[in-house]
Amino acid sequence: MAKIKSFEELKKIKDQVQSKVGLREKGENIDNLIQIRVAMATCGIASGAREIMNYMIDEMTSQGIENAVVTQTGCMGYCYAEPTIEVTTPGKEPVIYGDVTKEKAKEIIDEHVIKGELVDGIIPMTHKTIDQ
Repeated sequence: MAKIKSFEELKKIKDQVQSKVGLREKGENIDNLIQIRVAMATCGIASGAREIMNYMIDEMTSQGIENAVVTQTGCMGYCYAEPTIEVTTPGKEPVIYGDVTKEKAKEIIDEHVIKGELVDGIIPMTHKTIDQ
């Protein structure tokens, strides 16, 4: 890591970190936000879920998307399709995507999160939500 040479550089780093933390930990109006849950059980992590989660946080931060929150969850039961993510838009049924790569994550952000349009890669759900 490079040395910080000025107070402005330190402040910039602080702002970047706070932005990323804010994207993951918005808690007050969670029901009014698009919720993106990344399955981070052992099989998900082994398949690259951590990288997908970090990529989604970075991409949404760089695009200034503030109406969504990215969190992690445990096993969704789709080990064959890891990494998997669940996207829940307020007032709509959750959608689960499987075999998510960085390219697919970008497409999900651009099409589903921003435009509200579904993209290929949906796994048919056998339950209502992760919480049930």
